[in-house]
Amino acid sequence: MKPPKCISKFFFTFLLIAFWVMPAVALGAKGSFVAYHVNGQSYEGYYITPSSQAPLVLLIHDWDGLTDYEIKRANMLAESGYAVFAADLFGAGVRPTELTDKRQHTGALYKNRDKMRALMKGALDAAKERGADIKNAVAAGYCFGGAAVLELARSGADLKGFATFHGGLKTPEGQNYAMTRGEVLIMHGSADSIITMDQFAGLTKELESAGIAHEMITYGGAQHAFTVFGGSRYQEDADKKSWKRFQEFLSDKLKL
Repeated sequence: MKPPKCISKFFFTFLLIAFWVMPAVALGAKGSFVAYHVNGQSYEGYYITPSSQAPLVLLIHDWDGLTDYEIKRANMLAESGYAVFAADLFGAGVRPTELTDKRQHTGALYKNRDKMRALMKGALDAAKERGADIKNAVAAGYCFGGAAVLELARSGADLKGFATFHGGLKTPEGQNYAMTRGEVLIMHGSADSIITMDQFAGLTKELESAGIAHEMITYGGAQHAFTVFGGSRYQEDADKKSWKRFQEFLSDKLKL
């Protein structure tokens, strides 16, 4: 028995609406883990893209390595139309959970800035091999990843911008921002006791002195790691505001 015409019409309309409101990630963004090598060592990143023409976000993880958190953020960006390569700076299978291990892996890279830079360049190369447009790209990072992103900025990487969420802000001795090409966006919690407002002010002076386009934002009452879902220091208001500003930054810097 055929369904009544009114029901058929309703069902067709429902499907049409569902098609148009379906998020981009469901329409074609396919995320997968990516094995790649840098200087003979094995790494495992995560790549997702909604289209072959999507602009790229190079995403750098916190001190616990590439985890579900970065993958969630990558998927959120893909829903907005961006390709994302979430880099691995520690090595395939290295995802530290103990405090001492986290300090060991981040400390080793802080002491070897050339290696840190090479790992991010290697991640960009891996993204390019998979069709990503690294000439239409921004780098972003969280905590340790934010410090790494600023290292990439100082290296002279040819990216459209560099964004950090509660990231490390101190410039190593002997370095400066003379070679920085893209605009710098810093999103910081003013209640952060780990990365202080003195460091925030110091970076502001450095960027201004170097003539680098920048925007420095603080969120009142926000502590370190204020964007980490489910964390004890998560602050929803600061997370939503910083994410909104980041989306605006991407829209301004990248060609969709």
